[in-house]
Amino acid sequence: MSKRIKTDYPGVYYRKVRRIGGKGTEKVYYVVFKKNGKVHEEKAGRQYVDDMTPSKAVGIRSDLIEGKRLLRKDARELEKAQKAAEIGKWTINRLWEEYKSQKEDSKGLRVDTSRYTKYLKDKFGSKEPYELIQLDIDRIRIKLLKKKCPQTVKHILALLKRIVNFGVNKGLCKGMAFKIEMPVVNNLKTEDLNAKQLQKLIEAIEQDTNVHAKNIMKLAMYTGMRRGELFKLQWKDVDFDRGFIRIRDPKGGPDQIIPLNNAARDLLNSHPKEDSPYVFPGQGGGQRVTIDMAVNRIKKRAKLPKDFRPLHGLRHFFASTAASSGEVDMYHLQRLLTHKSPVMTQRYAHLRDEALRRASGATVSKIDQAANGTNEEKVVNLDDRKK
Repeated sequence: MSKRIKTDYPGVYYRKVRRIGGKGTEKVYYVVFKKNGKVHEEKAGRQYVDDMTPSKAVGIRSDLIEGKRLLRKDARELEKAQKAAEIGKWTINRLWEEYKSQKEDSKGLRVDTSRYTKYLKDKFGSKEPYELIQLDIDRIRIKLLKKKCPQTVKHILALLKRIVNFGVNKGLCKGMAFKIEMPVVNNLKTEDLNAKQLQKLIEAIEQDTNVHAKNIMKLAMYTGMRRGELFKLQWKDVDFDRGFIRIRDPKGGPDQIIPLNNAARDLLNSHPKEDSPYVFPGQGGGQRVTIDMAVNRIKKRAKLPKDFRPLHGLRHFFASTAASSGEVDMYHLQRLLTHKSPVMTQRYAHLRDEALRRASGATVSKIDQAANGTNEEKVVNLDDRKK
């Protein structure tokens, strides 16, 4: 070690060492002081790398004596303690990574990942749930609503809520001290097809060469199954003997059973089986992730409205047809659609009500006819017929 050289400032000295990032040598300044009956020696900094001078070093010495600056040892211990505390913290970022690791790869998870990265990570990622304040959530909701539709904003805030609830339910963290206010969403769109549109769609389906697209669209029309449920459908889920289809993990809920009606049975019996457990396999026989190009081609050929969603629209068509028939009550329609609660099914209640009104009107008409004697069968005298 090089020799200690005093400066003109009391308690400040330097040593000459090899210069970092250049030729020759540079000075490294140190300060010496006494505090609480103990002599301390601290490195103040390098001449070039830290732009240190004797006058700056004496200022550091004063700060150390007055307790305005931590000793290097104390600073290292504090940093170590802070890192340990940081490791133990379940921040939103850490909760998200754990939440994500317990989910299967799917389109929904990929969408959530995009939402988290774009809208939540930078704003809330470094905080623990209990550190969130309502004002921050309100601000991001208001900001997003200026550019995004209410449904999209609701999905983003619902993701944050799911992440926090995941951590609380796993006993990893404290929850938020408030409830997240969701934007009001008017999302009661129920696509339907009139007779002409239905005829054109069926013709377009039959003309297409993609057998998977054809049969996926038909099965959606016959059963009301969701896009993801059709992609997940395996042959072992179809019970031809007892006449049902098992719906796997509908909307993240428990498996459900729906009837295998005759139209769906005939379609699946004639559908080609490939070397895959899936009815409509994707690349390499694995689970399908998309069919958009083919179904949009069919939609375009059928000249359906631009806002008609090919698969989700056919699910709505199935539900609307069932409700308007007057033969399916709301409870059974809920079961057919595998809705978790009757709230979503209620969007079809007006169709059911209209069917009931028609049935009621027809009944009253029959009663009136009977009361007026106009619905009696006309008796024909055979002798009169011969005249």
